[in-house]
Amino acid sequence: MSTDSVSLAILSGCHLEIGMHYVYLMIAIVSEVTATSALKASNGFTQVLPSGVVVVGYAAAFYFLGLCLQRMFVGVAYAIWAGVGIVLVGLVGRVMYDERLDFAAITGMALIIAGVAVINLWSSTQVQ
Repeated sequence: MSTDSVSLAILSGCHLEIGMHYVYLMIAIVSEVTATSALKASNGFTQVLPSGVVVVGYAAAFYFLGLCLQRMFVGVAYAIWAGVGIVLVGLVGRVMYDERLDFAAITGMALIIAGVAVINLWSSTQVQ
């Protein structure tokens, strides 16, 4: 295993090796989703703690996205960022803020997931 990848144990000892650029991208996405979720709780930056989470979360998100972009094409990384982020923010909105998604919203999110899957499964422009 090179220093540019990480091995993850998946279900009963099977291993999946992924590039660190994907780990950085996932950290960036989780940071961005956390910041976006806290943005609503900050109530227009009038609440100190959620406002701090917003600032730190976005700073971390862009830092790790920058690390990711050392190896990934910006369009591919951003498509993954946007697709996964949209779905996660939708789920957080449902759980934390009792926001309900209608059929059209769920269908749209499914199409975004399909687009991200197409990029990752069949595109040759994933990594530089």
